[in-house]
Amino acid sequence: MRPILSIAGKEFRDDFRGRWTLAITGLFAVLALGIAYFGAAAAGRLGFVSFNATLASLTTLAAFVIPLIGLLIAYDTIVGERESGTLALLLSYPLSRAELIAGKFLGHSGVLAVATALGFGAAVVLIQLMTPEARTWSAWRHLGVFVGSASLLGASFAGMACLISALAREKARAAGLALLAWFVLVMLFDLVLLALLVFSGGNAMERALYPYLLLANPIDVFRLVNLVALGAGAGNDVFMSMTAAHAYPPALLVAAMLAWGFGPFLLALLAFRRQEL
Repeated sequence: MRPILSIAGKEFRDDFRGRWTLAITGLFAVLALGIAYFGAAAAGRLGFVSFNATLASLTTLAAFVIPLIGLLIAYDTIVGERESGTLALLLSYPLSRAELIAGKFLGHSGVLAVATALGFGAAVVLIQLMTPEARTWSAWRHLGVFVGSASLLGASFAGMACLISALAREKARAAGLALLAWFVLVMLFDLVLLALLVFSGGNAMERALYPYLLLANPIDVFRLVNLVALGAGAGNDVFMSMTAAHAYPPALLVAAMLAWGFGPFLLALLAFRRQEL
């Protein structure tokens, strides 16, 4: 366990020295405050409005930004060491492949978790200070669910980046595959599902199956965990009606989020173990 923590600590410190963590935290805070303050501009109002509506908007924002950052921060985890010639040197120490990749995964996931908690958390706390009616136990519980699920979402894409990095032989190819993965999961996945529903006419069986197909995408699981918890009336009524929120037991969503949080890393571990240097 000590080698894993040592590698994780090194990756965490490297990300801090590279200003990654500070930049990500600042980006999250600025975007969160911007959405919270200007979110009602279309209705002719400025300022902080409903806490639940703000959190629903932040969920949509996080679903776009966190996956991209998770992929970019970790896509060169293995292939970067291989190209620089340090991978063989690292593995010549009393350090197994599993310990190496686990430490790197934990370090990058920790950076994303800290950035999420500090960036989004600080913004939401500020919003609560300016809107006393939002200072409720329910609001803090939703905030905890948001930060926890966002951290798992970051871990999911950090794990995907590790998998890509373990399989790719060049950093440029790894970067391209990481961006392709982001585009497919963030932009194309839901569009394809909606297109299938539209072209097929959306019969009863497909409408019953559609909510569960969303579980095949960690971004949609993240949305479901948060928006189903917020319920109707938080500006997400259309999403609730589309996904048949009653079909999702909380335990199922938590299990799916945990599976996505660690599943890609386990695949990366298997791939790295079987590869030659």
